[in-house]
Amino acid sequence: MVVGYIVLTSEAILVFRGVHGTKSYKKAVHLTIQGLGFWMAVFGIWAALRFHNAKGIDNFYSLHSWLGITTVLLFGLQWICAYAIYWYPGAAGKTRTSVLPWHVFMGLIIYCMALGTAETGLLEKLTFLMMNKVIGRFSLEALFVNSIGLLLIVYGALVILASTLPKAT
Repeated sequence: MVVGYIVLTSEAILVFRGVHGTKSYKKAVHLTIQGLGFWMAVFGIWAALRFHNAKGIDNFYSLHSWLGITTVLLFGLQWICAYAIYWYPGAAGKTRTSVLPWHVFMGLIIYCMALGTAETGLLEKLTFLMMNKVIGRFSLEALFVNSIGLLLIVYGALVILASTLPKAT
């Protein structure tokens, strides 16, 4: 989920900053990468449901699962709206211009929700492993998972910073 969804959506967010080409080309790349990220998230949810059902674990009981489902639903809605407004059939230029700040704002909110979902997922898994005495509180595995959590926050903050700073001329 982290690689498939967060890394892909991070790259898609930064397309308009780092990809050379026409605006239409950048939009196509952004839309395509976001679409891939969405399907990776859907696959991740399917895999989690399948695992839970095979092990007899309840579904959708935790903050992590609620955040995850809400994030993916909002992301899918954002993608469909963006496709209709910016790609096909495409809204009038004035409409696209007025919607763009809201598209960016909601995109970053959804991105932050994805980061929060990843963080709660790491915490949930780590808690289960510690409760079942699979790993200790100060084990290398616990330190590794906590380090990934910190790196995710730094990575997400850098993506948001890079996407919101004024463009260099």
